[in-house]
Amino acid sequence: MDQNVKDYVIEKTNELIAAFSCSPETKEAAERWLAAVDTEGEAAETAKYIAELEADIMPIDQLIAFAGTEAGAKVFGEEKAKEVKSHAEEIKAAGAKYCDCPACAAVEAILARKEEILK
Repeated sequence: MDQNVKDYVIEKTNELIAAFSCSPETKEAAERWLAAVDTEGEAAETAKYIAELEADIMPIDQLIAFAGTEAGAKVFGEEKAKEVKSHAEEIKAAGAKYCDCPACAAVEAILARKEEILK
């Protein structure tokens, strides 16, 4: 991976780790990847990291569906779930493919450079 790409992914990975919305599994994968940078295990850990990010990013339609359920109301609270659903519908109408929370935004930015990362 080119050093400029690596620096970018490190920056976005740190943003991901700091995000309130980052899941524990994604945070662990991010921390493992950072620990592997510039080591023999970097390539293998990079592949695992990308796979974890692809599995964890929230597609916008899935967010809309979840926010509209009873489970969504339990997670977000009833009023916040309505706000999340409304916001998700608005950003989908504007072309968003994924949730725009801080964690998903960082993941989307990293995955946008997947081909360069996996070189």
